[in-house]
Formats: sequence, C-alpha cells, structure tokens
Amino acid sequence: MRHGKKPTRKQKIRLGQAGLSPENWLVVKQKRNGELVILHKTNDQIRVVPAPIA
Repeated sequence: MRHGKKPTRKQKIRLGQAGLSPENWLVVKQKRNGELVILHKTNDQIRVVPAPIA
C-alpha cells in the first residue's frame, strides 16, 4: 500500500483544474516532468495527473 501526503496549495489548484476534488486525494509522487501521482483517500485508487502545458 502506498502512503500519500496532503497536497500543497499549488497541487490543490492543479487537482481542481483536472476536475478532481483536492480534499479526496493524497499526493504519492511529483515527477520531474510535472506529473502528479495521486491516491484516493477512501478507495485506494491511483491516478496520474498530466503535467501542465506551459
């Protein structure tokens, strides 16, 4: 089982832009290319939020 951390303010904004509720997700890993690997708090579902387009 993976353990996530609470998202930072910038990560919460990115989760909101991706159409997800930041209160329900934990951040497992932030990759160098900007992708976020996130974990759902209740059902342990893992998703990847793509890097923002700059």
